[in-house]
Amino acid sequence: MGLLSDVRNELKASGDVQIAEHSLRFFKTGPGEYGEGDVFRGIRVPVLRKLAKRYQALSLRDTRTLLRARFHEDRLLALLILVQKYRTSDMAQQAAIFDLYLDNTDRVNNWDLVDASADRIVGAHLAGRGKTQLLDRLAASASLWERRIAIMATFHFTKHLHDFEPTLRIARMLLRDTEDLIHKATGWMLREIGNRDRTAEEAFLRRHYHDMPRTMLRYAIEKFPPARRLAYLHSKV
Repeated sequence: MGLLSDVRNELKASGDVQIAEHSLRFFKTGPGEYGEGDVFRGIRVPVLRKLAKRYQALSLRDTRTLLRARFHEDRLLALLILVQKYRTSDMAQQAAIFDLYLDNTDRVNNWDLVDASADRIVGAHLAGRGKTQLLDRLAASASLWERRIAIMATFHFTKHLHDFEPTLRIARMLLRDTEDLIHKATGWMLREIGNRDRTAEEAFLRRHYHDMPRTMLRYAIEKFPPARRLAYLHSKV
């Protein structure tokens, strides 16, 4: 428990009440909101990134314990440590990190936690293994966070492999999702395709933009020239 105890002591010492109060509002922790019941220490992300580098040697068992903590920042720190471990580990250790992540998706339970980790662990592990059907299962999940993991994991394929099929496939599955956080993430990932290949993004949009939630469409076309954005928004493509 030595290193884990040190981590906890640093987290406790780094908290700030005013930052914590702001985070409660920013991450929508009120009754009925997506982050309902979450609690915060009040620690900025750059501080957590420095701690992740300092405590990369934390064991997987203790990192899992940290991931199961009640405080949001503890969970984010655990995920940042897992991302670093995954990048520097051998295949066996990477598989263990991947399994740990999937076994604890209930603790990857806010958009910042997903976005800091899904492509770097789930996407990175699935790339080249021909097992992207796991993303379909996550995209069909009742869990908002597992669905966001599914679409955000595809960023690895877009960013590192120039492979757009996983994003386009999962985006089709999420076209009728009811959650705004899914609309934003899916639109963002479509925009990332467009940043690399506008033709590929527009081929998808021309087929589906009539069915897309407005927020998803707005995010997807954010970087388009003004006239092209208006054409999509007014159904004149």
